[in-house]
Order: sequence, then structure tokens, then C-alpha cells
Amino acid sequence: MLRLSTGIKWQAPTFAAVRHYAAQPKRFYKQTNVLCTDAGYEVTLDHRKLKTPNGTLFTVKSEPLAIAVATEFDSQKDHIVRSRMHISALCFTAIDNPNNLTKLDMVNYLLNFLATDTVLFQYDDEKALQELQCNEWDPLIDWFNRRFETNLQKTLSITPPHVTDEDKIKIAKHFQSFSLETLHGYIFAVDTLKSIVLACAVIEQQINVDKAVALARLEEEYQLKFWGRVEWSHDLSQQELQARLAAAVLFVHFNCSEHLIKEKLLL
Repeated sequence: MLRLSTGIKWQAPTFAAVRHYAAQPKRFYKQTNVLCTDAGYEVTLDHRKLKTPNGTLFTVKSEPLAIAVATEFDSQKDHIVRSRMHISALCFTAIDNPNNLTKLDMVNYLLNFLATDTVLFQYDDEKALQELQCNEWDPLIDWFNRRFETNLQKTLSITPPHVTDEDKIKIAKHFQSFSLETLHGYIFAVDTLKSIVLACAVIEQQINVDKAVALARLEEEYQLKFWGRVEWSHDLSQQELQARLAAAVLFVHFNCSEHLIKEKLLL
């Protein structure tokens, strides 16, 4: 009679969850260049013309913008790290418009941020933080109201501030004056800062990029004084926001430039 050994215990197999990420493409080109054509400015990677993710030929009307994209591609090392190429990503999104957004869609998206604008929500239960917000945020709220002839008011509770239809119309007219491509840059800036007030202030050069990010993270930085900073985490987050915002500001300015540089070749 066959007997099974009782000294061996059967164990259920364990499965480890493994997350697979798409491999970063290797750099396949040696140099980049900008070409001037009748349609606009193109970027070449060696002899290949740059195309968008949808396969559309990359063409922009601004030479500085094309140079910025070429510089991003030229700065890549062994691999193309697309997550760090914010200006190129903005251009691709503006050209492909994957969500088929109209100008009205984008303006409405921006207006929806007014009721949840970061600088309009302030605290009244912590005196030191409230004073800091009043000193840093209130001057920009006042500037925004003077600039657009609005009357935005901050709130000291969780109740969203009331934004009148008249104020919405004035702000909407401002955004509608821009091209569809430029609005992509505004949305990128607002998404980064979670604030229309801060985005307009930095784009109109009332504050610089570092200051805008610092103001958007004002409450977080205040709390870090008490709970401590994790350098590899908080610093990385701050630098990523600065890079994203700087790209958005450059993208807007390059698309709004009235004097585009065009080199004339004398034959």
C-alpha cells in the first residue's frame, strides 16, 4: 500500500504583482533643425520631419516655439523622456486636439476654475496662515480685479465664492481673444497652479514662475514648517510644477508674439 509522507506540507503558490511600464524610446537621431516653409516652421530629426502622435506633420507659426521644441529633442540623452518635454507635449496637443475641443469648450473649462480658485479660499481659524495668505494672495486678487474690471471676493469658509455672470462674461471675453492654440497653454498653466488668478498674473509678468508656484503651494509650505520636508518628494514636486508652468508661459508668449523671427536666405 502506497503511503504519502506527512512531513511535506503543500503551500499555495504566491504571485507577485508586477507593473510593466512602456519602455522609453531610444534616441535615434544625432541632430535637430528648424525649417521654414510656406505653412510655418517645422522641426527635423536628422533627415526625418517631426510628426505628432497622431501622425500629423509638426508645423507651428512661431519660429521661437519651433526652436524650443527642437531644443527639447536635442537635450535628450540616450532615451527620449517625453514626460520632461512639456513644450513639445503642448504643441502636439494643440495640433492634434485629441478631444476635439472648441474655443467655447476651453473658455468654459477655464471659467469653471473661478469658483474653486486656490487664492480665493482662505482660512480664518489659524491666524498665522491667514495673515500669510492676506499678505501674499490679496494683492494679486486686487490686481486681477483691476486688470479685468471684476469684483472677485475671497471666502473664509468652505462655501465657494460667488462669481457674478457679469464677471464671467468679462473674463470670457479676455480668453476668447486668444487663438485655440494659445488657450491650450492657459489651460496647462491653470491646471498646474489650480488658479486662474495666479496663471494670469504669471503670464502677464506680474510675478515670475518660481513665485507663482510658491504661492500655489503656500498652505503646503506653511504646514511643512511644522511637519517637516521630505526632500526627494516635496522638492521634486515643486520642481516639476515649475517646469510645467515655465513651459506653459513660454508656449503662450510664443503663440502671442507679434514679431516672429524669420531668417531670409540670400541666394
